[in-house]
Amino acid sequence: MDTITALFYVFSAVLLGASFRVITARSTVHSALFLILAFFNASCIWMLLKAEFLAITLVLVYIGAVMVLFLFVVMMLDINSDKVREGFWKHLPLAGLVGALIALEMAVILMGGFQVSQAPELSAEAVKMGNTKLLGIEIYTHYLYPLQVAAVLLLVAIIAAIALTLRRRKDSRYQDPAEQVKVKKADRLKIVKVQPSIDTPAAAAAENNTQGGA
Repeated sequence: MDTITALFYVFSAVLLGASFRVITARSTVHSALFLILAFFNASCIWMLLKAEFLAITLVLVYIGAVMVLFLFVVMMLDINSDKVREGFWKHLPLAGLVGALIALEMAVILMGGFQVSQAPELSAEAVKMGNTKLLGIEIYTHYLYPLQVAAVLLLVAIIAAIALTLRRRKDSRYQDPAEQVKVKKADRLKIVKVQPSIDTPAAAAAENNTQGGA
């Protein structure tokens, strides 16, 4: 076994272990950290496959930006992990079956693309362009429609994430600027007429009682 094959198995084992811990860790922050570890090992595997652009993109975009932002959001939100994890082990067999079925379907579809022996040989001009330019030409010519579909799905996911974070809490206090602008004097000031009442001092009342008795 050569060094590249040994590194591939090591990175793959760490990737599978980190992926399993993403869904089994009790803390949400720990799950995010394990996801960062999984992304890093996936980028190492892409580096072994000589896909340097994809590896660097995964490190810079997902680990360096998306996951850091996700960690800040998780730590700022007041999430009750125990309530979220209720019924996890109860639904684990069904979730595992669905996940295995999805993995099998993806393997059947993508297996043809991993047959390196049947891959066409690149011309000298294509080799000079490099992986990044060839990937851009391939995506924006042959796979433009799937790229647009993926962009729409990501937009829907962003809108759904914003809608989930805008939930209102019962104990939160907020001001409505529109209601403050529309306020009138009658809404803030109310004049009430009260009948005057004069209380007689105790000494004067006693004197009046004495005079009345005399």
